[in-house]
Amino acid sequence: MSTERDIRDFLASRRAKITPQQAGLPAFGGNRRVPGLRREEVALLAGVSIDYYVRLERGHIAGASEEVLDAVAHALQLDDAERAHLFDLARAAAKRPTRRTKRARGPLPDSVLRVLASMTDSPAFIRNGRLDILATNTLGRALYAPLFPDSATQTVNIARSQFLTPGGRDFFPDWEVSVHTTVALLRTEAGRAPHDTELTGLIGELVTRSEEFRTAWAKHNVRLHHTGRKSFHHPAVGTLTFDFDAMELPAQPGLTLTAYTAAPGTPDHDALRLLATWAATEEAQHTSSGPAA
Repeated sequence: MSTERDIRDFLASRRAKITPQQAGLPAFGGNRRVPGLRREEVALLAGVSIDYYVRLERGHIAGASEEVLDAVAHALQLDDAERAHLFDLARAAAKRPTRRTKRARGPLPDSVLRVLASMTDSPAFIRNGRLDILATNTLGRALYAPLFPDSATQTVNIARSQFLTPGGRDFFPDWEVSVHTTVALLRTEAGRAPHDTELTGLIGELVTRSEEFRTAWAKHNVRLHHTGRKSFHHPAVGTLTFDFDAMELPAQPGLTLTAYTAAPGTPDHDALRLLATWAATEEAQHTSSGPAA
């Protein structure tokens, strides 16, 4: 991945989304050759020279001050995720450490695994920025069972399973929303960790093998993923829709704990109980079919 190219494409794509009217500018002339704002209009709104903004959009952003980046972010009406991504790209261009550069390595601490296991009423899992599932509780494993291979040692990656396995589309019924979310999360992580070779390899694999991923990746969308609703189609339980909350683990930089819940007395809560029943049945069958002593 080229940082200069990422900066250029990100700024150009954000500029294309803002109309003069949205920016509070008069729309002079009917023949605009570019969608959204022109470079000179962004420069005007940001209070910088046209030549300087053109240099920024060409990827020469390493020396830009925080004040200039803030002004550009304001001119382009960037949201919190987009603004953070712009700053991450600027740090990468200047070869300065990005946010959360220090990342958790090695196995998860036992205390974290105990916290995860204690969440008995909610599917929950811990992932890294590449969307590798590092640990689950019992209900989390049951929910994501269609993604887990037979090999217990193979790491499950949500993005790879979604785009490259035959059952990926079936498991994520809100396909377009799910594609947007997954790709935006990986694009955000690419800004935070531009030198993560495993992430670069994953993105290269997905771009090469999945046209849908490649198309979505080219849009340069990013997002923060803290709370919302998500649907799954479980082959044994049916369609499940849960609220989710994603919480970063301060003592484990770069890792996120995600938990799914449903309000009591709702059909979603009934579906959660059905998932728990299925998980208990599967565990009992596995135990009874284990090797004899």
